[in-house]
Amino acid sequence: MSQISYKDAGVDIDAGNTFVENIKPFVKSTRIPGVLGGIGSFAGAFELPSGFKEPVMLAATDGVGTKLKLAIDSGIHNTVGIDLVAMCVNDLLCNFATPSFFLDYYATGKLDVKVATNVIAGIAEGCIRSECALIGGETAEMPGMYFENDYDLAGFAVGIAEKSEMDRVSLVRAGHKLIALPSSGLHSNGFSLARKVLFEKMNLDFNEDFNGKTLIETLLEPTNIYVKTFKSLKNEIVAMAHITGGGIIENLPRVLPENLKAEVKKDAIKVLPIFELLSKHVDTDEMYRAFNMGVGMILVVKDKNVDTVLAKAEGSYLIGEILEGDRKAVMI
Repeated sequence: MSQISYKDAGVDIDAGNTFVENIKPFVKSTRIPGVLGGIGSFAGAFELPSGFKEPVMLAATDGVGTKLKLAIDSGIHNTVGIDLVAMCVNDLLCNFATPSFFLDYYATGKLDVKVATNVIAGIAEGCIRSECALIGGETAEMPGMYFENDYDLAGFAVGIAEKSEMDRVSLVRAGHKLIALPSSGLHSNGFSLARKVLFEKMNLDFNEDFNGKTLIETLLEPTNIYVKTFKSLKNEIVAMAHITGGGIIENLPRVLPENLKAEVKKDAIKVLPIFELLSKHVDTDEMYRAFNMGVGMILVVKDKNVDTVLAKAEGSYLIGEILEGDRKAVMI
């Protein structure tokens, strides 16, 4: 009777080992003070930093959504890892947590070592931009669960905050100003709608010229990471809202108390060209619910600190203010 190996069943242990060896230099490049040991153990280790009176550990998890479909179909795999890190660490910032370390989960039907290595290289780059360490992860080869060339990503970021600094909502007051930090594009939200509009409705091609780049390069532009901006402006920021799924309308109220509203001047928003293209076939209200429209993060700032923030945060600009009213974001 012939014997069946794990490889015959679709799982290549040798390929997995080769992959681990390939990614060791990328993991090493993210090492920062606090990392204990290296990859290969059963868990990653990170020493709690000193200098906190009441340190609190915060965790955030996210994925990249159907942006992955474009990466897979185009064969461009070195940027979605940056997106993965960005979506997690940008959330941590909104609770005033400084990212410390990151872990990833990579699942696929058949492990392609080259593709997976490119993805992890992107994750490492995202960690470098976030000034946090990649301390571990998991690679799962699951034939029968995914089509052979498909893969999925999930990320997990942990940061440290001072307990007394976490509650930002209670600090927001009427008269505070709203400052936009620009996005780099769609970031990692709204791609199911964008794909339907661009490739089904408009029948566009990946290699279509769009503002000096190909359309696929524009769509796969990685999510901006705002960690360095946060660190440099922490003392001037009252609160932060990461503009992800749901857009400004749904995310900005998350930093408001019940008796205050955010008034955003629609004409002040520097809408990126990709959103102008999509708006040809999507209602305006739907655009503002599905996409960030060019705003990746909104800062709530005291009036006296506005000039400082605008001077230090590259590309930032005023888009509105906090007023008395029911808790909501209003586009005017």
